[in-house]
Amino acid sequence: MSTLALNNVRPYGEDIKHVLIDGDGLISAIADTPFDEDVAETVIDGGGNVLLPGLVDMHVHLREPGREDTETIATGSNAAAKGGFTAVFTMANTSPVIDQPFLAEAVWDKGQAHGVCDVYPVGSITQKLAGETLTEIGLMAGVGVKMFSDDGRCVNDPQLMRRAIEYAKTYDVVLAQHAEDHRMTEGACAHEGPNAARLGLRGWPRVAEESIVARDLIMTRDYGGRYHVCHASTEGTVALLRWAKEQGIEVSAEVTPHHLLLTDAKLESYDGVFRVNPPLREDKDTVALRDALLDGTIDVVATDHAPHGSEDKCVEFDQAKPGMLGMETSLAAVAQIFVESGLADWRFVAKVMSERPAEIMRLADQGRPIAVGEPANLTLVDPHNPWTANGKEMESKASNTPYEGMEFNARVTATFLRGTQTYELKN
Repeated sequence: MSTLALNNVRPYGEDIKHVLIDGDGLISAIADTPFDEDVAETVIDGGGNVLLPGLVDMHVHLREPGREDTETIATGSNAAAKGGFTAVFTMANTSPVIDQPFLAEAVWDKGQAHGVCDVYPVGSITQKLAGETLTEIGLMAGVGVKMFSDDGRCVNDPQLMRRAIEYAKTYDVVLAQHAEDHRMTEGACAHEGPNAARLGLRGWPRVAEESIVARDLIMTRDYGGRYHVCHASTEGTVALLRWAKEQGIEVSAEVTPHHLLLTDAKLESYDGVFRVNPPLREDKDTVALRDALLDGTIDVVATDHAPHGSEDKCVEFDQAKPGMLGMETSLAAVAQIFVESGLADWRFVAKVMSERPAEIMRLADQGRPIAVGEPANLTLVDPHNPWTANGKEMESKASNTPYEGMEFNARVTATFLRGTQTYELKN
């Protein structure tokens, strides 16, 4: 690989610097004066844009194997790079389910062959997501699987979940729970509240999430391990997480951009694109989630990128499959909520979208500081480049973005994986 210079960039949105990347994909120098062609074979003018560590997404659905009509590892990787991501974790609810070591290895190998983003496979907690028999966690951990989840379904059986926590602790892997007591959500499609009642939609109560979170936190307290809450969505879940961290329980949690930005007021249109699991909640939940991310009670932003074809979304609301696209809009949404409002700075964005997820997943070469000797996994962001979200223009195979027609200001202009450019914004 040739040497590369990124001139006129602002690491973490701060002072202008000039970054030199060597042929091994490492940052070899950061200077106050620009590098020229005598030093670097390729010189890119960053135009004063913000330079961040490459983003890490702990929760995506790339649909391969089984639903390659809606997304593939290749198209999902391209969407990730366009969104500024250099590593993603793709969930196990594919067809077949990722519950065998050879399937996990196949996902990793396909991502590496495409070479645009590191695609880490998530193994299922139970075989075939059936909630009856544990996956061979040890065998899958042995081929590099770092996280296990039945995402899309909850491990409802408390005894089975206890055993999963104990096995996961043995192999020092993350156990990520989709917190939903299915007995309380049967037939539900919208947050249980005034809007659902008025619109005639069956309600999905907060307690269905919070009861599972509470149970699992207590088991993690008693049996140890590394427990992660997927897509936290309620004020009550925030309170439980705050309590758990005060007790010293080893728990982490994620929140999606759509739960930070959107509420169940969007359901007025009955548009299936807004059906998601867990559902969009009320204003007080959104405020609580934002505050929890700011104070560290919630650790990371994860997109829960969930592509669906129009045949699964352009139907009656209660028949629509839950899920939204997220990777190509997440950075812009987070910047709008926190940076443009003055609530936080770009170092905060780097923490919740790169550094902390990489730390939780123990990735040695992702989420690293922008410093000499560190891997050049980087994303360049223009904070003042207005654009309008359009599902048909996205790299994803699907187009089910909940932000259709919404204007954002921050835009990824380039992404680099170990010094190789994987995305460039075309003017």
